[in-house]
Amino acid sequence: MSATATRNGARMPVVFFGHGSPMNTLDRNQYTDAWRALGETIPRPRAILCVSAHWYTRGTAVTAMENPKTIHDFSGFPQALFDVQYLAPGDPRLASRVRELLAPLGVHPDHSWGLDHGTWSVLKHAYPDADIPVVQLSIDGTQPPQFHYDTGKRLAPLREEGVLVVGSGNVVHNLGLMKRNGGSAYDWSVRFNEKIREALATRDHATLVDFERLGEDARLSVPTPEHYLPLLYVAALQSEDEPMSFAVDGYDLGSVSMLTAVAGMPAN
Repeated sequence: MSATATRNGARMPVVFFGHGSPMNTLDRNQYTDAWRALGETIPRPRAILCVSAHWYTRGTAVTAMENPKTIHDFSGFPQALFDVQYLAPGDPRLASRVRELLAPLGVHPDHSWGLDHGTWSVLKHAYPDADIPVVQLSIDGTQPPQFHYDTGKRLAPLREEGVLVVGSGNVVHNLGLMKRNGGSAYDWSVRFNEKIREALATRDHATLVDFERLGEDARLSVPTPEHYLPLLYVAALQSEDEPMSFAVDGYDLGSVSMLTAVAGMPAN
């Protein structure tokens, strides 16, 4: 357990990072500045558990190795991005704890995955020294949104154990309609992002889970669910007495929203 959590009995915040392009790893912009500020403000965690959009599986798995590799799960980017290494240690004991909390759900202890760019592209800014153990929990792509929300709720004890639970994805993520040359966000993108932001702010978790009822805006904003679902793990861990704050928001390529949301941030 972290020194801060041990001495003060602190409950760790939970964070949803809108990670966007992996190039954010190398860039300095409003999003990466906000991620860096979060890392400097949040009580130092004992370990980090990340639910990344880029580990989308059949069944649920958790990384259980001592030294997870850096996975470059993309193509067509500059060599400098492939040269990035984020060599944070793993935490097999945390992996076992996750499996215990999620039982009787069968969670496979994985020794072959590692840390994908949904995880390291944001942690490279929030925790650049890579000296905090990191474990990833996969997203079971065969399950509906309610399953992911319910699974997130069962991770709540980790917040009292010095573990920072992170979701990494994007509220709006439609690469098929992205504006490669830049430009303003699509109207449907803005409408959906704002409705989800409002639902987060008002703790309207029913709307977050049943996001498809938002109609055509939802269909265009979430053409596939993997980037949206990490948000449900974070929302599920928001306690009734906690507001949701927004570290940064915006749009990239017209069809990707960059909202980063935090529950349980300590008052300044």
